[in-house]
Amino acid sequence: MDFMTALEIGASGLSAERTHLNIISMNLANVNTTRTPEGGPYRRKSVVFQATPLDSPFTKAMRSELEREVKGVKVSGVVTDQRPLRRVYDPGHPDADGQGYVSLPDINVVEEMANMMTALRTYEANAATISSAKTMFNKALELGR
Repeated sequence: MDFMTALEIGASGLSAERTHLNIISMNLANVNTTRTPEGGPYRRKSVVFQATPLDSPFTKAMRSELEREVKGVKVSGVVTDQRPLRRVYDPGHPDADGQGYVSLPDINVVEEMANMMTALRTYEANAATISSAKTMFNKALELGR
């Protein structure tokens, strides 16, 4: 694996985790949202990660067999959670139904915070990988002087 491949892998992880953090933030911001432009309460969203090749087919053909298995990561999609909505009795709410119940998104704040901590640690690990690759490259340059 060369220097640029290590950077590409780290960069793909940073990009994917940034998207993951954005989705988690959106879920936390909409914990009590009862109206969306699509109609109805907000629905929790989550990301789907997918391993992806890093190079073009020509570059891939020119590499050795060991380096062909090196892959990065990308977000292949954002899916809407199908959990049932949480019903809360609040007859004074403008979106309450005839019985006084309001439908709210079923978002567990503790679960979202745990997901956020995992995403942050993964982001930090990818940043450390890039930093280590840069340090190794600089040390190799110093040896060549």
